[in-house]
Amino acid sequence: MAITTDPALQSAIEALSVPGILIGHRLISPGDEDALLPQEAPAFASSVVKVRRASGAARIVARELLTRLGYPECALPRGPSGGPIWPRNVLGSLTHDARFALAAVGSSRDYIALGIDVEPAEVLPPDLLGLVATLRERTSLSADPYHGRLLFAAKEAVYKAVHPLDGIFLEHHDVEIDFSRRKATVRNGRLVELRFCLSTHLVALAFIPRLQHA
Repeated sequence: MAITTDPALQSAIEALSVPGILIGHRLISPGDEDALLPQEAPAFASSVVKVRRASGAARIVARELLTRLGYPECALPRGPSGGPIWPRNVLGSLTHDARFALAAVGSSRDYIALGIDVEPAEVLPPDLLGLVATLRERTSLSADPYHGRLLFAAKEAVYKAVHPLDGIFLEHHDVEIDFSRRKATVRNGRLVELRFCLSTHLVALAFIPRLQHA
């Protein structure tokens, strides 16, 4: 039987322990491109195989998580913004790198925003640091053992979380990360909760609880 998960990575993901949010992952494998359903495939018709394969793998994970939430298998077509269209009352986010695809899902009764990002456990190239980190963040990079890569993942997750709410494009400097508080502040004042795991890969989860805005 083919191995489709990394036990160390899944253990680290489960240790995030955010109530009501399910997260899973899958090793991107040949044939995963065939998991794209007829409602999903047209959006990727012009994409190269590795993109279709990663997108199919992410949707395999998402459908497994939705089943755990009590939803039947359903299509997750790409919406106008590029993100998937989720079933009613569901929030979700997909991500992948060259090796792994991940998904996170939760109920819109509990959260108003949800985003996830995965990055390889590698140091961010130095020439990208200035593009990603604000001056304040650069003074606290000791909190990021990968010298900016975790910061990058956090900002990507925040963007995925808040873009469906606000519909605005964010530069990396429009989001400021506070590792000590596990929070991010967006330029429009939104405060986003963050969780991280460091394993074979880096995973950043961004979310806004509904009670925070009740």
